[in-house]
Amino acid sequence: MPPLGSSGELTVGGETAIAIGNPLGTEFAGSVTRGGIISGLERAVDVDLNQDGSPDWTTQVIQTDAAINPGNSGGALINSDGEVIGINSMKIALDAVEGIGFAIPIDDAKPVIEQLETDGEVTRPFIGISAVDLNTVPEQHKQGTLNLDEDVENGVVLAKVQVGSPAEEAGLQKYDVITKINDKEITSMLELKTYLYNNTNIGDEINITYYRDGKKDTTTLKLAEQEEQQ
Repeated sequence: MPPLGSSGELTVGGETAIAIGNPLGTEFAGSVTRGGIISGLERAVDVDLNQDGSPDWTTQVIQTDAAINPGNSGGALINSDGEVIGINSMKIALDAVEGIGFAIPIDDAKPVIEQLETDGEVTRPFIGISAVDLNTVPEQHKQGTLNLDEDVENGVVLAKVQVGSPAEEAGLQKYDVITKINDKEITSMLELKTYLYNNTNIGDEINITYYRDGKKDTTTLKLAEQEEQQ
């Protein structure tokens, strides 16, 4: 296995990128590209995990023109010293586009790797809610159902609070509108999940600002680990 490098020291245009993987399956296993470079850093790419047409996650990635094809995902992106600087993940596949591939920075992948090696699985902090983005709620429901003032424009509306969850224990209820976690303003469920996964840990206490029946309030919630569904 090649040694792990650091994605935090990469430079655009001046860093060689070589992609290793299995494009199109086992027939071409262990293929290696040649002559790629780092085309961009900290690119934000939306990912639709459940294929419902809405993004479920925004990932910060390295852009490269090294050839990345279906089957390369999970393979190593390495530099000229043979160090792993990223994990190949996706590409833009359009007739009008060529040479735009993406890799997860190795500095972001290291904590996940360490957790998998130590625990055999990756755990995430859990609140226990189902919610929709406030900006998708019709105006008549914002005022008639939620009783919100017009100056409350962003947040997430709780559609369901799971029984026995941290959200229920913190006193949150259906139709509450979460607008802030700690000092971070929340404008969408995607933003909420991204903040929790990147900035908090299981067992942390977070401050939640929310509106109920038009009135602003706060509560403290202790993040838990999500239990496996039986």
